[in-house]
Amino acid sequence: METRQADRPAPPASGPTYSSYLKLDAVLNAQAPLSDTHDELLFIVIHQASELWIKLCLHELSAARAAVIDDRLGAAFKMMARVARIQQQLIQSWEVLATITPADYSAMRGRLGGSSGFQSVQYRLLEYMLGNKNAAMLNAHVGDAPAQAQLTAALGKTSLYDEALRLLARRGFTIPTDRLERDFTLPYVASDGVEAAWKQVYEAPDRWWELYELAEKLVDLEYRVQLWRFGHLKTIERIIGFKRGTGGTAGVPYLAKVIDDVFFPELLSVRVAL
Repeated sequence: METRQADRPAPPASGPTYSSYLKLDAVLNAQAPLSDTHDELLFIVIHQASELWIKLCLHELSAARAAVIDDRLGAAFKMMARVARIQQQLIQSWEVLATITPADYSAMRGRLGGSSGFQSVQYRLLEYMLGNKNAAMLNAHVGDAPAQAQLTAALGKTSLYDEALRLLARRGFTIPTDRLERDFTLPYVASDGVEAAWKQVYEAPDRWWELYELAEKLVDLEYRVQLWRFGHLKTIERIIGFKRGTGGTAGVPYLAKVIDDVFFPELLSVRVAL
């Protein structure tokens, strides 16, 4: 049957092509398995894709923090909602990785050396953005001057939650000064005064609707990070059991401990106070 003119592909237009715009030569050739095992390609692709999703999370959350600083909460909400959808992709990726069996992983593990997701610069930047400041984590990047510089800069910046508290203060709520002006390289410590401010918001959501929505967007981010952490824990438990991690961590026990880390403590404790 003769092909209709409308069904024939058009000749390439001038300018970038699909492949050149997306740099597909670089992207699709960035996988270099170190073993001849079938599953190593899956292992690499999952982690590379996760790093790309985290890159997008950082892009959106940086812009959301700037929007909160500028009192543009509508824009911030859009970006935070997008991050929540990205987090769903990250959570779902554990389902794919979990198809690797213990035997499959053992066949490739020896080639991984000391490499570990614990060394992900972007994931650490994400934790710093959300307020989980821990200067000791820079030790995982000794010898990598660019990574250390990037993380050190992020460590000293206000987190998204720090800026949310400053917004509350600008809106007339009483926020303890030591929570507004502090050493931002240190972990955030929960405050009764901050909880009292959020309690006012939650008790009158119609009056403080924007702040109420901001609080719930933050809770949603934390909820999904915790789901991601739990998925990580159960996937590692399923694949390697209680062996130590390749990066020298305790493996499953370390991941179980991390689940207890909280980003926005007063947004959880206020639920008890209501």
